[in-house]
Amino acid sequence: MTWLLEPLSHAFMVKALLVSALVGGVCGLLSCYMTLKGWALMGDAVSHAVMPGVVVAYALGLPFSLGAFVFGVGSVAAIGFVKQKSRIKEDTVIGLVFTGFFALGLVLVSKVRSNIDLTHILFGNVLGISSSDIQQTLLISALVVGLLLVFRRDLLLFCFDPTHARSIGINTGLLHYMLLSVLSLTAVAGLQTVGVILVVAMLVTPGATAYLLTDRFDRMTLLAVASSVLSSLVGVYVSYWSDSSTAGCIVLVQTALFVAAFLLAPRYGILSSQRSQAP
Repeated sequence: MTWLLEPLSHAFMVKALLVSALVGGVCGLLSCYMTLKGWALMGDAVSHAVMPGVVVAYALGLPFSLGAFVFGVGSVAAIGFVKQKSRIKEDTVIGLVFTGFFALGLVLVSKVRSNIDLTHILFGNVLGISSSDIQQTLLISALVVGLLLVFRRDLLLFCFDPTHARSIGINTGLLHYMLLSVLSLTAVAGLQTVGVILVVAMLVTPGATAYLLTDRFDRMTLLAVASSVLSSLVGVYVSYWSDSSTAGCIVLVQTALFVAAFLLAPRYGILSSQRSQAP
């Protein structure tokens, strides 16, 4: 039991485990809507676009979360504006905007004199997370979970069939921007755990894994949250004992769970499909 108990004797590891599990659960819940809506690339765009916001917030002495949220929402607004005013398709616009914002962040990091370590922004720093960052993460997580639970039915219909949702009087425009705002907030929370590069994995992989295992949305959310929390906890333990990147270990565990579901899922796994097709 030494391998299990020894990390708990360190205060920084206890903080890392709790914060990683919390962020993992929030990302797992949101990832179900991201999977149904097909917004994997949008999640990638928002998570990268928050980088210049972090640098600007630091330079102005503001909370990182505020700057990251403003730039995350700004990237979404820029994507929507360019899409409406040009003939370019949405996936191309997303690629243009998020690479532009990310490049701006890299330039700002190199020019703004600060104590910001670029690797902490890119890959997270959950082992050295401060008390103020923990408070921000708790606040963001509570807000995100609250919004997703309150608007659960409307969001579910919006993700499955926005045309029908609009026809029965649901304000799909409001839901669209609310979901994007929630995505920006969650990307800010994930920034502390896995950084801007790998946070998209936490926003996509749990939902994709659960989607292979069930056809019911309630079960999908439970499986996604459970797999994401488990991945976060196991990933932190693996990083401790292997002296590896915490963010990389968390995402690798999530990827391993997805591969297992991809191969072994009762109805949609490759192996079960081959057995059912065998004569």
